[in-house]
Amino acid sequence: MERFLNVTPCMLGNIPESQESMWQIQEGSLEFSMFEFSQVSNATNNFSDANKLGEGGFGPVYKGQLPNGLEIAVKRLNPQSGQGLNEFKTEIHLIAKLQHTNLVRLLGFCIQGEEKILIYEYMSNKSLDFFIFDTTRGASLHWNRRRHIIDGIAQGLLYLHKHSRLRVIHRDLKASNILLDDSMGPKISDFGLARIFSSNETHANTSRVVGTHGYMAPEYASEGLFSIKSDVFSFGVLLIEIITGKKNIGFHQTGNFSNLIGYAWLLWKEGKCLEVIDPCLDVKHHDIEIMRFINVALMCVQDNAVDRPTMTDVISLLTNESTSLPEPKQPAYFNIRMTNIEECLIDDIENSYSINDVTNSPPKVP
Repeated sequence: MERFLNVTPCMLGNIPESQESMWQIQEGSLEFSMFEFSQVSNATNNFSDANKLGEGGFGPVYKGQLPNGLEIAVKRLNPQSGQGLNEFKTEIHLIAKLQHTNLVRLLGFCIQGEEKILIYEYMSNKSLDFFIFDTTRGASLHWNRRRHIIDGIAQGLLYLHKHSRLRVIHRDLKASNILLDDSMGPKISDFGLARIFSSNETHANTSRVVGTHGYMAPEYASEGLFSIKSDVFSFGVLLIEIITGKKNIGFHQTGNFSNLIGYAWLLWKEGKCLEVIDPCLDVKHHDIEIMRFINVALMCVQDNAVDRPTMTDVISLLTNESTSLPEPKQPAYFNIRMTNIEECLIDDIENSYSINDVTNSPPKVP
């Protein structure tokens, strides 16, 4: 007889009865537990500032330790965060059905009164942005290590799009949502903004555009249209950032460029793409491979979603050196200049810990 863990609407607060089935999760399929609030409080030293790792739109994140010595990351919903409640529900619903080595693992959750808390495995190496956008820490990421991280992200995204029990569009893939384990293996985190597609769906529309400026595909930012190709766009931006060690938005270079992908594409067209590579990298023995990765990245960020490859194609193109690559077309936002308002959206990566650090919805890009 099947057993279920019933998370009822009254426990979550103000959830319509029509959504109750969403909270009936098959217990046999779970590898996480329901925690008492006192357990979580004890693990985080009563949510002390000394244990605080960072804070996002959802609420603060704390480091904790269970009695058995296991280190955890605790995300505590801010009661004032209306957006966070929806993300809390989505995260639990999805994580019950997603299992992959390149996805962050949810260990449990706590619901008690106004308290709604998610408990994750703790990633000792924080997130990818902590390394690649810092010249000192970035030096520890040699090319083989970056290639390993790229491959892991691609495999995790392919699982979400094709091989999981659900077809999942992440919608907020970015450097701060890639966590790194003890061996620097990547794990995609933050499924609060994700959407589930049925097997016969290819795209969907939303009037509520959420995500992070600089990683959003143009059709999503301007029209609310999202698909697996909008995730591919985000992956392409992330790939260019990993190779260059620079952020796409906030990038400043001589010439009329307000973003990194436009600058990378211009250098590609001029046959100078090696100039955009992170100076930390020794390209002498990997220049051909890195050029291939830049080519694929530029294919992922093409303006028209139809022109972008799927993640199946991306992995094949990255790994099969005998396959000739097509010339990428002009990327999205090539001629867009940033406004002062858009510049204010740039994250402060030095002072954030990014396990499920949700970025508030930015303005639509024209």
